[in-house]
Parts: sequence; structure tokens; C-alpha cells
Amino acid sequence: MVTEQGQYLILMAACVLITLPLEFGFASYVYRSPARLLLTLLPVVMIFSVWDIVGIARGHWYYNPHYVTGITLIGRMPLEELVFFVVVPICGLLTYVSVGRVLTALRSRATGTPAGRDHA
Repeated sequence: MVTEQGQYLILMAACVLITLPLEFGFASYVYRSPARLLLTLLPVVMIFSVWDIVGIARGHWYYNPHYVTGITLIGRMPLEELVFFVVVPICGLLTYVSVGRVLTALRSRATGTPAGRDHA
């Protein structure tokens, strides 16, 4: 049985598992380009982590200990929040690139021109 504290991390893992096939089915090259992925994630994680830490410090919001593991990072930011800042952009990026590949293939089919492999 999963405790309520573990549900958020399980949800984040499910998001990764659900979008993982997009990496291979649509040749997204998101995970297979770790340097690009890191350069993409770094500003997102940095900006939103600072924003979150400031929000917690000012009392604008808090995280109910009933729903988080209790593992905290700088400024009482829960581990789950950092995981969210990493997982959601990766899932979004996989989805975005995969949809782009599908649309490119459909346009190519409609115009009769071969679809390129641009590794977006």
C-alpha cells in the first residue's frame, strides 16, 4: 500500500513512464541528447526553484506534510517540488517534439515531399 506521502513521487514516475515511449517511437532524441536536455532544464529548474524558495520563505504557500515525504531542500522546498520541476518539462519536451514529428510527417505526406530528420 502506498502512503499518501509517496503518491506525488509515484505520479511523477508515471508521467515519465507514460511519455518514455515517445523517445523511441518518434525519435525525439530528448534523453539521447543529455547535454541539450541539461541545458534546457537548467534555467527552468533554477528559476522556478528560486521562485518556490522565496514563496515559501515569504509565507505565500506551504506544502502539507501529510502529502510530501518530508525530505526538504534549500529553504524548506520539498523534494517533490524539485522532481516536478525536472519531470514536467521533460514530459512536455517529449510531447512537443513528438507532435512536431507527427505534423512534419503528415505535411510531407500531404505534399509528397520526404520528411527530414532534424533531431529537434
